[in-house]
Amino acid sequence: MVMKLEEMLVNKGLITPQQLKTAFKEQQKTGELLSRTLVKMGYLKEEQLLPVLSEQLNIPYIKLKDVTVEPSAIKEVPPKFAWHYKIIPIKYADKKLTIAIFDPLRSLNDVKMFLGCEIIPVLAAENEIVKAIEKYYGVGAETIEKIIARTPKETVEPEQGHEKIVDIEKLAEDASVVKLVNQIILEAQQKRATDIHIEPFREKMALRYRIDGILYEANVPVDMVRLFPAIISRIKIMSKLNIVERRLPQDGRALVKIGKEEFDLRISIIPTRHGEGLVVRILPAKMLFSLEKLGLEPEELKVIENLIKKPHGIIFVTGPTGSGKTTTLYTCLNKIKNSKNKIITIEDPIEYEIEGISQIQVMPEIGLSFAHGLRSVLRHDPDIMMVGEVRDFETAELAIRIALTGHLVFSTVHTNDAAGGATRLLDIGIEPFLVASSVKAFIAQRLVRVICPKCKEKDAAVGEKFKTQIVEEIAQFHRLCRDNLPKGKLASIKESDIHFYRGKGCEACNFTGFKERTAIYEILVVNKTIKKLILEKASSDNIREEAIKRGMKTLRLSGWEKIIEGLTTPDEVMRVTQLEE
Repeated sequence: MVMKLEEMLVNKGLITPQQLKTAFKEQQKTGELLSRTLVKMGYLKEEQLLPVLSEQLNIPYIKLKDVTVEPSAIKEVPPKFAWHYKIIPIKYADKKLTIAIFDPLRSLNDVKMFLGCEIIPVLAAENEIVKAIEKYYGVGAETIEKIIARTPKETVEPEQGHEKIVDIEKLAEDASVVKLVNQIILEAQQKRATDIHIEPFREKMALRYRIDGILYEANVPVDMVRLFPAIISRIKIMSKLNIVERRLPQDGRALVKIGKEEFDLRISIIPTRHGEGLVVRILPAKMLFSLEKLGLEPEELKVIENLIKKPHGIIFVTGPTGSGKTTTLYTCLNKIKNSKNKIITIEDPIEYEIEGISQIQVMPEIGLSFAHGLRSVLRHDPDIMMVGEVRDFETAELAIRIALTGHLVFSTVHTNDAAGGATRLLDIGIEPFLVASSVKAFIAQRLVRVICPKCKEKDAAVGEKFKTQIVEEIAQFHRLCRDNLPKGKLASIKESDIHFYRGKGCEACNFTGFKERTAIYEILVVNKTIKKLILEKASSDNIREEAIKRGMKTLRLSGWEKIIEGLTTPDEVMRVTQLEE
């Protein structure tokens, strides 16, 4: 006599008789299988249920991550059907289809009847099946199939003019298109993406997510290209942009809620050869800023804290786009804001809203530039100001003169390193004496990916070719510093202290080996020696060399510290820092 599943669960000590009784009462209301009710009520984990179910039904239990899914099998099952029954085809050979299923008691007969071939079932966890469907069928495959099935082909083909705008606008408001766009945004958030890139090409489209600074292509159904105009139009509607305009760039924003969190979407659209290209930046509506969590080493943290306490002067943060400059500036402002000082920022765009700080959005189309805003802001008697970016002579001169008149100013400039910040100001026409007397520091930074803590392991194989190079860099640093080397960990590093790690990849990090990022810094404090070099219009190389002699830690060496701590890899540091001679 075959023992009932519920009895097996009790006998194995996985649930108690009382839990079974409570779940039975709930199951009478919902009509679900008792085993699924036990899982939903939290009495049993799916990983505990499936091995017992496997034993009872004599169906193998597998981990999908350990199985190769064959493309030929995917073609045998439509996306709509895979999603409805939550199954994933694994192998198809000799008219036999192996499928992974999590609820064979309810859906196996239906699957056999619909597919019309011999089915070999295996058990797998529901969440693993859902991830596999998303991976192998593409984002929103089921939704796309539904839309295509009921929509005339000519309505969703990319339009060559404006004659079909009405059809596209109606389709953009369709519940299924709304759902498709929501699925794209939801998947991006679940993968920890900061940006969504949707780009049209000849007869196809690309969907990519930027995760930890790197773009990863998402698998999309072939038919998604037919819905490209509707997707763009839907996002335009969300962000209150002009749905008819396709010839000019447009920028907008939208607030969305995912779970319990709110996100601010920054939308940018540009016209390209085969349609409009779209980038959606995903920003948390509320952000917690902490200097201690930026990645600063203890000695760097002390330097920054001393700089932001100064009553006047200007502090520049340098680096390319996407290097975390704005986050660093916001964190500094958040650290020093209080009821006794007034802080005003001028930004383009305002990335995050910070309570207690007046933030101004630059709008060149109506004449509100950085320079114009700076002049007006002074009448509001601020103690501290932030200028989003110094782009030209007028803005730079105003910001510097404001710093000289008793204000603390923060800003950014695009240069490769800290020393380049000084020469950049000179290049755009600022007098050397203004730079030397107003600037307190140039802070260069980059973001490096952090090795996923769940898949981190010591791996000496990474780096025999890097090991010698790292030691040579440290030796060079020692030579440059000579007797002026500050006391700290770099002074005592030995080859045996250097460890190498390589992330292997797991579900937690989307199999990239990395999860989240941290910053590396190069802080050039403008002391008497550096002021003298600026007044002499010295080159950035000379300024840099002198700063290193005085103990400045370069971006590359800041990265080495992160390697030594086991936070990142040599490849990562070398990727984001230039070669130092």
